[in-house]
Amino acid sequence: MATRMPALFFGHGNPMNALLRNPYTEAWGGIGTRLPRPKAILCVSAHWYIQDAAVTVSTAPRTIHDFGGFPRELYQVQYPAPGDPELARRVRDLLAPLAVRMDERWGLDHGTWAVLCHVYPKADIPIVELSIDETQPPSFHHEIGKRLAPLREEGILIVGSGNVVHNLHAYAWGRHPQEPYDWTISFEKRVRELLLAGEHKPLVEYENKLGSEAVLAVPTPDHYLPLLYVIGTRTASEPVVFPVEGVDGGSFSMLAVQVG
Repeated sequence: MATRMPALFFGHGNPMNALLRNPYTEAWGGIGTRLPRPKAILCVSAHWYIQDAAVTVSTAPRTIHDFGGFPRELYQVQYPAPGDPELARRVRDLLAPLAVRMDERWGLDHGTWAVLCHVYPKADIPIVELSIDETQPPSFHHEIGKRLAPLREEGILIVGSGNVVHNLHAYAWGRHPQEPYDWTISFEKRVRELLLAGEHKPLVEYENKLGSEAVLAVPTPDHYLPLLYVIGTRTASEPVVFPVEGVDGGSFSMLAVQVG
């Protein structure tokens, strides 16, 4: 019988984390050693944000270097985890009658591999990516999480990868550390309080319920929405913990959220 898996949201931050050893990446590695070994991983990444719902079906998904202006070493990173077409079909069936496109061209973007190369450095666990349909409202994405919840009973680790706070324009790219902005701290604190209280509705309706700071913390929805998939899998009695904490560059929350 498969082990019931938790669900995890990772704040993935700067792609350079793939190469770095820092408190965030060390904590990611610790998560991998503590968790039961999953049968496979279903990842919802901020960086596959397109106009429909799709899942990867390749048996050998390519490592996608979907960024620019970084050191050469980062483009040389490969994460050769296998795919899992059977899991992709299972996702499609769970989400029916929603049309889910079977995608053979996409692979693993850096929202997936830049984190999982620390969590599972051997790249030996099959991975399927599920796209974020940018045409749909936040409530849609939360509902998809609910419909995917049975996968946790089947030994599948559901991962969301983004950032609770992600303001690229305010990010400090220089060599000097940037203290977290007040709105970064305040917005993340409110999200944590709501998660601990099990109050998901304000998180789903963040644009209207979480005040003016949401405009700065979530200027675009792509990095925030993966959190809604993860909390959508949560049962009423399940605990939530934060195995990784911190703020990078003043405006990237590195918070990780574990359900179960």
